[in-house]
Amino acid sequence: MAGAKICGLSTPETVQAALDGGAVFLGFNFFPPSPRFVTPEAAARLVPPARGRATIVAVTVDPDDDLIDRLMAGLKPDLIQLHGKETPSRAREIAARAGVGVIKALPVSEAADLDAARAYEAVVEHLMFDAKPPADAAMPGGLGSAFDWTILSGRRFGRPYLLAGGLDPWNVAEALRQSGAPLVDVSSGVERGPGIKDPGLISAFLEAVRRA
Repeated sequence: MAGAKICGLSTPETVQAALDGGAVFLGFNFFPPSPRFVTPEAAARLVPPARGRATIVAVTVDPDDDLIDRLMAGLKPDLIQLHGKETPSRAREIAARAGVGVIKALPVSEAADLDAARAYEAVVEHLMFDAKPPADAAMPGGLGSAFDWTILSGRRFGRPYLLAGGLDPWNVAEALRQSGAPLVDVSSGVERGPGIKDPGLISAFLEAVRRA
């Protein structure tokens, strides 16, 4: 059975819905342009119920050392997600500085884009394949767009991966069937407005994953 990550959480109610539904990962977004942005201090107040029940992920975009230090001092995440243009060497530096594993998100629009994963397999704990954003997009993810899931079918990688981009309670089962992904990630697909997570949609998404 596939596992799920609910990303961009910002309220106690949605954290609880994710936990009740069996989410494996809980993501908190520290990229200021995002409508899902929270401060490390706010996230730290949300995570206590999740400790020991789910993996806490700090979602960042090209983070500097100061942000990494703030996150590790206050939030103490289990994993740091890198959703920018971080190189393999920078990913290794961040993992060493933080003392925790890294998820590296890679933008995908065609099968050839998956080849970029090879350079990261030795330095990250998980990979993430997310739909490539438009050239003029203000954010690298969370845009609700999908890519052709079938290009992942039969592919093997040196690390477990999460499928992201355009998933919601109504299409995630088909995405899992077509891709064979071991893990899925959702953000905008469980929102009733930009950055406003809906506990009912979170529950429905996790139920769909469980049934898939």
